[in-house]
Amino acid sequence: MIKLGLTGSIGMGKSTTAAMFAKRGVPVYDADAAVHLAYAPGGIAVAPLERVFPGVMGEDGGIDRASLRTRVTGNDEAMKKLESIVHPIVGAMQREFMEKAMADGADIVVLDIPLLFENGGDRRMDAIVVVTAPEAVQRERVLARGQMTEEQFEAILARQTPDSEKRRRADFVINTGLGLDYAQAQVDAVIAALRARAVTTQDAEGTGN
Repeated sequence: MIKLGLTGSIGMGKSTTAAMFAKRGVPVYDADAAVHLAYAPGGIAVAPLERVFPGVMGEDGGIDRASLRTRVTGNDEAMKKLESIVHPIVGAMQREFMEKAMADGADIVVLDIPLLFENGGDRRMDAIVVVTAPEAVQRERVLARGQMTEEQFEAILARQTPDSEKRRRADFVINTGLGLDYAQAQVDAVIAALRARAVTTQDAEGTGN
C-alpha cells in the first residue's frame, strides 16, 4: 500500500485536492478533520486543552478554535504545549485509518497533513504531493474566509515551510491556481504514476532484480 503524503501551505487548495483523490476512490486521512473531531463537544482533546488553556472551551462543550488560536499564535511555548496534547491524539487516529485501509485492500492512501514537512512526517511517506497556487491567490483565499486577521495569517506562514521549499522536496506538484479541471487532471496523473510505479516494483521483485 503506497502512502502518499499530501501537503501545502494555508490557502493553497489542499482540502479541495484531497477531495479529488477521495472522489476517485483513494482513501484519504484528513489531519484537520481529525483535529475538528477531537475538538468537538465530547472530543478527546477538549478536557486536556481546557486544563492547559483555561477558557478555551466554548458554551457548546467543544473547543473554541478562535479563542485557542488567539492563545497560541505568536507564543512558541503555548504552541509546543498545544502540539504535545494534539499530536499523540491525531497520531492514534491516523493509525486506525491506516489499519482500516489496509484491511480494505487499498493500494494507495492519501495522508492529508498540513505540517507534513515541519513535523518530519515526510520521512514516513512513500511519495509526497504538494499543492500550490500563486501567492496572491493564496492570500486572497485565506483573507476572504473572514476567519483570521492578516497578522494571524502571516504568523501561520512564518511557522510553515516556504512553498518554494515544499515544491522542491515534492515528488509531485499540483497547482490549484490554474482551475479545477487542471487540478483534477493532475490528480489523475499522480494516481496513474503511483500505480505504474507499484507495478514496476512488483515486476522487479518478481524477477529478483
